[in-house]
Amino acid sequence: MSLTDSLPFVEFGAPFLQQALFVTLAFAILSVVFETLIGFGQALVLDQDFYGRRWVRVSIIIPWAIPIVIQGMIFFLIFNPTIGFGTEFMQSIGVFGETPLASSDDSFLIVLVADIWKTTAFMALLILAGLQSIDRGLYDVAKVSGASPWQRFKYITLPLVAPALLVAMLFRTMDAMRIYGLIDATAGCETVPSLTCLVIIALQESRRWATASAVAFLTAVVISGFVVVYLLALRNSDGGVA
Repeated sequence: MSLTDSLPFVEFGAPFLQQALFVTLAFAILSVVFETLIGFGQALVLDQDFYGRRWVRVSIIIPWAIPIVIQGMIFFLIFNPTIGFGTEFMQSIGVFGETPLASSDDSFLIVLVADIWKTTAFMALLILAGLQSIDRGLYDVAKVSGASPWQRFKYITLPLVAPALLVAMLFRTMDAMRIYGLIDATAGCETVPSLTCLVIIALQESRRWATASAVAFLTAVVISGFVVVYLLALRNSDGGVA
């Protein structure tokens, strides 16, 4: 059964369009927030000198190097009730139902975790580049002045890494708003619809060119709104640093 047969798809104000918009925005916001926090933590660790740092960097990058389709299949197999081990474990802690890949809520969480697992490395590397551009002499002066680790982070690290952090978040938000491949390979657009899923389904399954164009335009407008917000924040950040 195709998606167009099972859901009230097509009209611009239809419930499915609203659902796809909500899924896309929720995924973009949650994934970027968690990837930024975890990536920032990883970058702070990798910015330190310790034995085996090179191997830690490699281990962080490996998930990012895995193609999206293979990544989706990995999580599909993990949470497949017949062959995977993930469903039974999640059921034991009361998180998932019997068939998580058939549930929109459970599948959304699976796709979200899969994206965070893969793309956090991208955030960590960009933030790490910003951290390594900071003059280390500033930290020495702060230590001599008696600044605590939190004060050094708040008044030196955070303001100076903010431009790189915002650029990383901008790139990730734009990419997250176009989410499709991971959904298609993991749970399918029928279970976790996104705006890009809607565009592709409109073109491939129902040949609704006008609908596909309208949804694509809506996606571009939403992405443009995020871009404007980030650019304004970046301009304020640059002004504050200067």
